[in-house]
Amino acid sequence: MGNRPSKSGSGEEPVKTTLFEREPSGITYRIPALIYLRHCHTFLAFAEKRSSPCDQDAKILVMKRGTLKEDGSVQWSSSQELTTACLPNHRTMNPCPVFEKNSKTLFLFFISVWGNTKESKQIITGKNKTRLCCVSSSDDGQTWSQVRDLTESVIGEAIHKWATFAVGPGHGVQLENGRLIIPAYAYYVPYRCCSFPIPFTVYPRALSVYSEDFGQTWRIGKMLQKKSCECEMAEIIDHEGRSHLYCNARNAGGHRCEALSENSGVYFDKPHMASELVEPRSGCQGSVIGFPAPEFVPNDDAESKACGTSLLSPDTQTWLLFMHPTNKSTRRDMGVYLNRSPLHSSGWDRPRIVHSGPSGYSDLAYNGDKDQFSCLMECGKESELEQIAFMSFSLNDVMQTGSRRDKKMR
Repeated sequence: MGNRPSKSGSGEEPVKTTLFEREPSGITYRIPALIYLRHCHTFLAFAEKRSSPCDQDAKILVMKRGTLKEDGSVQWSSSQELTTACLPNHRTMNPCPVFEKNSKTLFLFFISVWGNTKESKQIITGKNKTRLCCVSSSDDGQTWSQVRDLTESVIGEAIHKWATFAVGPGHGVQLENGRLIIPAYAYYVPYRCCSFPIPFTVYPRALSVYSEDFGQTWRIGKMLQKKSCECEMAEIIDHEGRSHLYCNARNAGGHRCEALSENSGVYFDKPHMASELVEPRSGCQGSVIGFPAPEFVPNDDAESKACGTSLLSPDTQTWLLFMHPTNKSTRRDMGVYLNRSPLHSSGWDRPRIVHSGPSGYSDLAYNGDKDQFSCLMECGKESELEQIAFMSFSLNDVMQTGSRRDKKMR
């Protein structure tokens, strides 16, 4: 099947292509992850295959390859199960891919959870039943290595203070200095009594898993000093060429949690709530991606007729795009937010709605050759669990929401 990028006007939603769809048997696909491999013009779309919508019924990861054609359409392969991305008697969850450009190695991180152990049980008992795992590919995802269990070598003794943990879900990032970043979070146990956590003291905190040697060895950074759950990260390059690692995390407090690292993910400073990025009551995963700020941008000021000719003087060399349900009560109305000054708080434009209706988890990718964005998202008519769909859109599509002077959520 093919998918052409949308050329819609501002009132229309980009064209969607269904990649994974709930089956009559109850098999459900959840937790999308997307990566674009620029050198071979290929998308890799990942998801969890579950026997039911429940987290404890996750089974195995599945993947589809999408080949980007000259006309902008994407030709998708059939779905394949990643049979090496498994530990015996564990279920595989939270796909998180990252591409290492020097060795052209694709790493796919995930967690393996013992049997059908629920996350909530691990949090209550303080007994972690989760493993940090990885497979890799040197042929752009056509074949995959055997699984590596990295729990002991990467997390080590810190695991005794974690009730449970996970990576992503969504994509990792390689920084300009070559460091690989896998976003993660852990439920930290500050106090125990008779080996059990003291009730209501265990909460999630985001952190990075990173490699300084192109993926040969990995280590963990320090956790955010604030409640923060599923997260994604993006590199921001400022005008002086300095790197800042941005973290955007799920939070149950009604708004997203943001933080910046000035040392490539070892430690994140001053986490804060993003007032313009609302969360449904219990939160929802969201996706963020950085991309080069354009020199010329389509002028989104409706009063100006010189469309597409405004010279830009941005605060940074990088802009951010964030994707998340925009409804503050429930998971619906998937929106894309633009941030043109990402080192300052309150830099987010109001969102462009790309799917009206039930919406859940998502993942963004950027194609620098065509200056285009693509995403995977959970969506549907009655429920966000109906399908995982792919769509592409341009910066111009996102900027058609209007100028930054009107920042009210619709």
